Amino acid sequence: MIEVSDLHKQFGSVVAVDGVSFRAKDGIITGLLGPNGAGKTTTLRCLYTLMRPDRGGVRVDGIDAIADPGAVRRRLGVLPDARGLYKRLTARENIAYFGRLHGLDEATIATRSAATIAALGMAEFADRRAEGFSQGQRVKTAIARALIHDPTNVILDEPTNGLDVMATRAMRDFLRNLRADGRCVLFSSHIMQEVAALCDRIVVIAHGRVVADESPDALREQTGEANLEDAFVRLIGTDEGLAA
Repeated sequence: MIEVSDLHKQFGSVVAVDGVSFRAKDGIITGLLGPNGAGKTTTLRCLYTLMRPDRGGVRVDGIDAIADPGAVRRRLGVLPDARGLYKRLTARENIAYFGRLHGLDEATIATRSAATIAALGMAEFADRRAEGFSQGQRVKTAIARALIHDPTNVILDEPTNGLDVMATRAMRDFLRNLRADGRCVLFSSHIMQEVAALCDRIVVIAHGRVVADESPDALREQTGEANLEDAFVRLIGTDEGLAA
């Protein structure tokens, strides 16, 4: 479980995150939504210890991310906004490299790599160099790499970005399987269809603050809107969110 408590982060005079608090529980998919500049990316970077908050805290499975960032990283699988593959390595080699960074033995790396490659439908390009990969192939490789150490918590920033229809459907099934395994899944997306199809709970951030933290049905009921996109626009108070 990921717990965020009164998180604050400021860059000069710009307040990026202003008291964000929420919980992403095990066995459910939590969506983190908001327009550009709302504070989502800064919040996520604080969650996976890339950035230190000015105030407040993050706990992952009860571990304080500021006091023990190394232990938190071992419990997180992260797909960041920048995928950052090693282009001269194959997809399988990229995955194995991260397994070694996490201290896994070669037998475990081989077994987990094969299972993840199969689950994500990567067999046809797993042994090709990453240079020249499509966006979808890069995303799949980055997700496989993030999961090689079998983390209990998974953070995904725009996981279906650049995927075609069939790959998107496969990704949805993969995320549902992570949920069925009892993992905590937190993902950020601007695609309302994805949010509606996957999320058990939605956290909406606007102007650095949480403006809603409910189930999709509760958000629609709260706003009086029939679909999630209209509910989101009403919550953030502007149509600009649709362009984010």
